[in-house]
Amino acid sequence: MKPLLATLAVTTALTAPGLASARPVTLTTNLNNYGGPGAYLALYVTDSGGNYVGSLWMAGGRSRYYRHLSDWYRFTGGNTAEVNGITGASVGSGRSLTVSLDLSDALFDAGYSLHIDAAVENYRESPSEIVVPLTTAGAGTPVRGRRYIAAFDYSF
Repeated sequence: MKPLLATLAVTTALTAPGLASARPVTLTTNLNNYGGPGAYLALYVTDSGGNYVGSLWMAGGRSRYYRHLSDWYRFTGGNTAEVNGITGASVGSGRSLTVSLDLSDALFDAGYSLHIDAAVENYRESPSEIVVPLTTAGAGTPVRGRRYIAAFDYSF
């Protein structure tokens, strides 16, 4: 996807302030105490057909490790324009990541899913460790990850 097209898709689908109302959403990811270095996490959205819509947040600032977030990388080709301005530090073992942002109301109850890929240096990758449908009823309901994530939830 071309950077300009990707930017337009993300701003239209994820925030769309002029076309649809947006709501503040808090995404909370609690990591297991796996005892290793900080985890890289990619939080992104797909539509009902499994097509990539856009990135919400990237935890971990060194782009050379993004290829280990394999589902996200497959969708984006590792294009750093997908995460410019939406990155933070990797998340330590046993710690939490909390991100607050505005998401378009059109993403909820419409077949969109939020994915979280996780990777830890010298440990196994965990693509799509979390996949959760974006529904209003699912807000506040914790979801367990498969490897590094103890629990994830989103709230309004």
